[in-house]
Amino acid sequence: MRLVVGTRGSPLAMTQTRWVVERLQRLDRRLEIAVTKIRTQGDIHAEAPLASMPRGLFAKELELALERREIDLAVHSFKDLPTDLSPEFAVSAITKREDPRDVLVAPGYGSLDDLPLGARLGTSSPRRAVQLRAHRGDLEVVPVRGNVGTRVAKAEGPDLDGVVLAAAGLHRLGLHEHIAEYIDPEVCLPEAGQGALAVETRADDSRVQEIVSMLDDEAARGAVSAEVAMLRMLGGGCTAPIAAYAELKSGRISLRGMVADANGERLLRSAASGSADRPEEVGALLGRQLIRMGANEIVGVGGR
Repeated sequence: MRLVVGTRGSPLAMTQTRWVVERLQRLDRRLEIAVTKIRTQGDIHAEAPLASMPRGLFAKELELALERREIDLAVHSFKDLPTDLSPEFAVSAITKREDPRDVLVAPGYGSLDDLPLGARLGTSSPRRAVQLRAHRGDLEVVPVRGNVGTRVAKAEGPDLDGVVLAAAGLHRLGLHEHIAEYIDPEVCLPEAGQGALAVETRADDSRVQEIVSMLDDEAARGAVSAEVAMLRMLGGGCTAPIAAYAELKSGRISLRGMVADANGERLLRSAASGSADRPEEVGALLGRQLIRMGANEIVGVGGR
């Protein structure tokens, strides 16, 4: 059986796709798999600030290729998917999750607290920026774009004291040695879905869905489902800084969430828990809690 896999062309995207392809071929050695690189709007507008980009911008062209049947499946970082998936597509697998935390890359320093007063810290994420400034108000947080390797190199340059990015990307690229600190989620909650891969297929392609579903990880799906349910309750693809992090233990799911305005002047945090069998309910519960705290005034949604 022949499958065509679509992916972005960045080093990280290609590494993630190779990981998926290798595991599919281990599960069924009869598979013949080809990989197609697809340039997305997020790649084309590489210098645009992430704050201006709605969630899903890095997935649109891949979904169009699925729709046109140019590819059979697409591999995404889960956090690149739109919050509300179109009904003609399905996430047929959420893979075992890498470390979802953010990390500090700062040559010469061991942690955020070791950085000098007024340190310049780079990040591509408004979510990270507001939380880092809340932790240390003296930090000068500046926007940086580029692939993982580019951002790591910027941390070693003269203009920055360090950068903050996702642990998962460094792990997958074998760049562990650059990590100065794994940042506690109490300081910087991750983005919903961070560290998980999504394998997207056409909803009507049961043949491909059956193959891809063998990669699905129950714990990752439960955690990510709770996080995305909270995000959906808060307005889905809005560009306000929002974070969500779920942990599963002993049949229970614990979810923490954060929403802030662009400047971090209002930053709300809350938590909820419930049965691991009902992750969407836990996510919706936390979303409603944040709305009652005033999140609707930040992201522009009504209470639901």
